[in-house]
Amino acid sequence: MTKKLQPRKPGLPAKIFRGYLKVVHDKLYYRHIYVEGREKMPADGTPTVAVSQHQNCLNDPLLLGFALSDRKPRFLARANVFKNPIFNWAIRGLGALPAYRMKYDGYAAVGKNQQTFQEVGYALRRGETVILYPEAGHQDKRWLGNFSPAYLKMAFGAAEESGFEREVFVMPTAHHYSVYQHARESGLVMFGDPISLKPYYELYKEQPRTAIREVNALVRKQIEQMMLNITDLEHYEQVDFLRDGVYGEQYAVAQGLNPKHLPSKLKADKELVKKLDDATVAEPEKMEDIYDKVRKLAKGIKKLNVREWLFEKKNTGLAGLIGRALVLLLGLPLFVVSIIPTFAMFLVPELFLKKFIKDQMFRSSVRAGVLLLIVFPLFCIVPVVVMLCCGNWLSALCYLVAYPLMAIYAYNYIIYFVKYKGYVRFTKPSNRDKVEKLRAMREEVYLALDKVLEASEENAAKAAAIRQERAAAEAVAEVSEAKAE
Repeated sequence: MTKKLQPRKPGLPAKIFRGYLKVVHDKLYYRHIYVEGREKMPADGTPTVAVSQHQNCLNDPLLLGFALSDRKPRFLARANVFKNPIFNWAIRGLGALPAYRMKYDGYAAVGKNQQTFQEVGYALRRGETVILYPEAGHQDKRWLGNFSPAYLKMAFGAAEESGFEREVFVMPTAHHYSVYQHARESGLVMFGDPISLKPYYELYKEQPRTAIREVNALVRKQIEQMMLNITDLEHYEQVDFLRDGVYGEQYAVAQGLNPKHLPSKLKADKELVKKLDDATVAEPEKMEDIYDKVRKLAKGIKKLNVREWLFEKKNTGLAGLIGRALVLLLGLPLFVVSIIPTFAMFLVPELFLKKFIKDQMFRSSVRAGVLLLIVFPLFCIVPVVVMLCCGNWLSALCYLVAYPLMAIYAYNYIIYFVKYKGYVRFTKPSNRDKVEKLRAMREEVYLALDKVLEASEENAAKAAAIRQERAAAEAVAEVSEAKAE
């Protein structure tokens, strides 16, 4: 009888390194991390493929991987990330495996993926967890792309290698972020209901494609239900502007939900997006007119270089500007003290990221990686070690505690200063006419949207009937095409 393989466990140095990364990632890079449904995850030792939508490059597996603190999951990352010696050592230590793609690595390199797939199969046979992203590449929008069936081929392949004696699970998960690109935002990872492949083993033996198709549909459905999926890509920018702006916050409050609490805001956003989608299907001409006005409103606000929430502020006059200027002035000495040791966290990376990395999602991953692997160790840990070597343990302890606090304060001060500049532009006399024009346009749009939402039940019923008619027509067309072939 073949001996049952056990999950590999990281050694003490790896545990310390992973613990350090988790603390800095969860407490410093992010403002808050939310985890929902973690208790549904199969225990370590159970072959599990954790599957999610992919919307923030390396940040996605980091967010999910650190939520699985009881194990060392394997995940795939772009092969070009491994070229840097520091990143190569670090992400391999976290369980990353290189994924070669023709777009980035060339046709000849794609064959190297076979070794990666073998390692994935080996991990599953040992009862480990593997994180895979069926969309292959990360998206640049909050929507769900097409799934490649490769993740299920690996999962069923692991079951097949055990003679279909071992139960393999697929765990649907989803990520969500308050803002993709920035640090000090909130992240959310959700766990769905695990799907056992065991009931599909017999079907897979006879009809593997059918088994994969059926399981994939279940996985995709769960992920779609957990995430924010804006399917109306034609009006994506307008929908995202509404749900992410003041209107989305006010909608959440009206539903009794807290817009500052990311899971609650996600729930409100999903409801709002659904109602807007139903209205677009039921009343396309009316919604096209509204979206056209939203587009002009968003363009005008962007051109003025202000934020929409300024229209809700009452103290945007001279007194408000003076008060905020005093806050900045009083906080300036502490900011100077804080920014000197922590400037590399914000200023240095930004000088290079925008210039050399065009992909916004990959840019956020590099920012997180630079913080975790270079900036924090170099400017916090190294000085602490030097102080300890010199016998200044009290100074070392104080610096270790103060450094993250200084970094957070410096970051918040910069954000406050940027907001203050927005206040100045908003109240500038030469912009007064533009502001009032945008204010009137905004009120008109919001009133129109309120009327649309008031008719949400009628729109939902009408939209359902239209979708059903379209589905029937598509089915007839598919049959006709099949006969013609």
